[in-house]
Order: sequence, then structure tokens, then C-alpha cells
Amino acid sequence: MTNKAYTPIRRGVVGAAVCNVLGACALTLGLAGLVGLQGCAAPADHAGQAIKTESDKTDADKRASTRLQLAQGYFERGQYSTALDEIKRAQAAKPDSIEAISLRALVYAAMGESGLAEESFRRALSLNPKDGDVASNYGWFLCQQGQYAQAYVQFDLALAQPNYRGIVRTWLARGVCQSRQGDLKQAEHSLSHAFELEPGNPTVQVNLAEVLYRQGQYERARFYARRVNEKPELVNAQSLWLALRIERRLGNTVSVDDLGQQMRQRYADAKETTLLKEGRFDE
Repeated sequence: MTNKAYTPIRRGVVGAAVCNVLGACALTLGLAGLVGLQGCAAPADHAGQAIKTESDKTDADKRASTRLQLAQGYFERGQYSTALDEIKRAQAAKPDSIEAISLRALVYAAMGESGLAEESFRRALSLNPKDGDVASNYGWFLCQQGQYAQAYVQFDLALAQPNYRGIVRTWLARGVCQSRQGDLKQAEHSLSHAFELEPGNPTVQVNLAEVLYRQGQYERARFYARRVNEKPELVNAQSLWLALRIERRLGNTVSVDDLGQQMRQRYADAKETTLLKEGRFDE
């Protein structure tokens, strides 16, 4: 199974990432890539520091903020070179902006420039070793590089921060990373913990269902998959495909036929529908 890119946590002056329920801003174990997560971004908690308000911002802060907002927009549209230009302009106003450096890391990662991304992540953490958002994003980056042990160090660092608001996403990222490594039991533990913290999160439910499916726990997998597919606004090709594979393993041919019909009618061009037509149920 394959994993697509992780849409990262963003916070502070860079702004909150826009998250669709089954779209961007997430992780997945499934064949088609990402299953979205709501409520992605949270401002980092800087213990012992006064909270900055608008009146505290200098002209340099305001110039950097404007440039970073532009950079984020370009980044989300895949215009990476233009995003880097805006980040450079932000850093001209505020050279040690953690937000600028961490966004630069994300842009480099998206461009496949792993060395430059790593350097930027490290630089951001050197400026604030307790920044949970940066640590979580860095952990996912390391997971994508196959550096699993180092990734877990970063996830643990993020989770150890007092009042860290990205805890569910980091447990989710940890669970997906463990699945990628092939450690399905630990993945189940991490994703179950994320579910306990936020039982209504569809991303957690789908990923947990996928892990249980891969372990042959089909009834449990069905429970979580159904929770998502029972809500029409959450259904997509990936969630139907997961449900179909679960029902197939349980021998429910009527349900398999019904789910297959839905996929052909609603998602005729989806990768999952192609896999269905070709009978490739476990790729």
C-alpha cells in the first residue's frame, strides 16, 4: 500500500491550513492517499512567554506576516518557487522567524529537496526546541524518508509539550508511520489512542479500520469504516473501497455488489474503481 504526502500542521503567522473532511491536511494508510483531518493547525504554546497581541507587532512583524500569508497560498497551490521567493522576503524583514523557516522546510520537502528540508527543520527546532508543530511535521518528514526511529523521537517531542494542541494529529501521524514500517500492532495502539481522544474524527477512524483490516480483524474494521460511510458528506472512493474489501473478507456478497455499484456510478474514474474492475483487492 502507498502513502501520499502529509499536509502539515501550520500555525502562528503562517496561518491555519484549510482542512477538508476527506481531503487535504491529513494522513492515510489507504491506496488512494489522504483522508482529511479537521482542525489541523494550532498556535504553538511558548511557556513562560507573554502572548503577543496585534499592538505588540513591529513593522517587521507585519511585513513578514504578509509575505508568509502569500507564501502559504502559493505553497498550497503548488507554486513552490514563488512561495520560496515570498519566504525570502519574509526573512528579509525577520531573519529568525520560525514560521518562515518551518514553512521553507515544508516547501523544500514538497519539491523533493530532502537535504534542504532537513536543514530547515533543524534550524527551526534550534530556535525553539519545544515547538510541537515543527517537531510533528519534522517527524512526518523523517517517516517519509524511512527514518522511523528518528521520526518517533520527534513525535514524542511534540507530544511532550504542555498544552500542545496538535496531539490527535501527532498520534495519527505516529500510527500511520508505524503502519508504514509494518508494525501494525503499535499502529493500532497509536490510532486507538487518537480515537479515544477524538472519536468523531473520520481520518482516525478510516486509518484505524485499515490497520485492523490488514490484521484480519474484519468485524472491528467494519465498525470504524461504517462510522464514516454512514455520513454522506464523508463518503468518497477510498472509504467505499475500504468497506467493500472488508465485506468481501466477511463473505457478504450482497454488500460487496452494492458498494461496487456505488463506486462505479459515483467514482467511475477513481483509482479504487479501476482496482475493483481489475479484481486487485489487496494492493
